Amino acid sequence: MAVEIQYVVVRKGAEKMTFASKKEADAYDKMLDLAEAFTGWFESSSLPLDEAQHEGLGLWLAENKDALQHILRTGKQPDAAAQADESESAEKATKGKSTAKIRAVDAA
Repeated sequence: MAVEIQYVVVRKGAEKMTFASKKEADAYDKMLDLAEAFTGWFESSSLPLDEAQHEGLGLWLAENKDALQHILRTGKQPDAAAQADESESAEKATKGKSTAKIRAVDAA
C-alpha cells in the first residue's frame, strides 16, 4: 500500500485546490490572499463593476502579479518571449519537485 501526502487549500469552508507539496499549496494560498486584497480594493473604488467582476479582476491580477510588478516598475508591458521563458523555467522547477514519489517502508 502506498501513502500519499496531499495538501489541500481550504477557503471559507470550501476546498479550492489540492497539491502534492506544501510549497505549492502555500504559494496558491498567498495568491488567493492577494486576489482577496485586490477584490476588496476594487469594491471600495468607484468602478462600475458587479461583485463577480471585482473578484474575477482581483484573481486575474493576483495570477499575473509578476507581469503587474514589471509594468509598475518599468511602465512597459513585459516582453512576451521573456515572460514565456520565465513561466517555462518556473514550471520545470515546480514539476521537478512535485513529482517526487514517496516510498512506503514496511516496518517489521
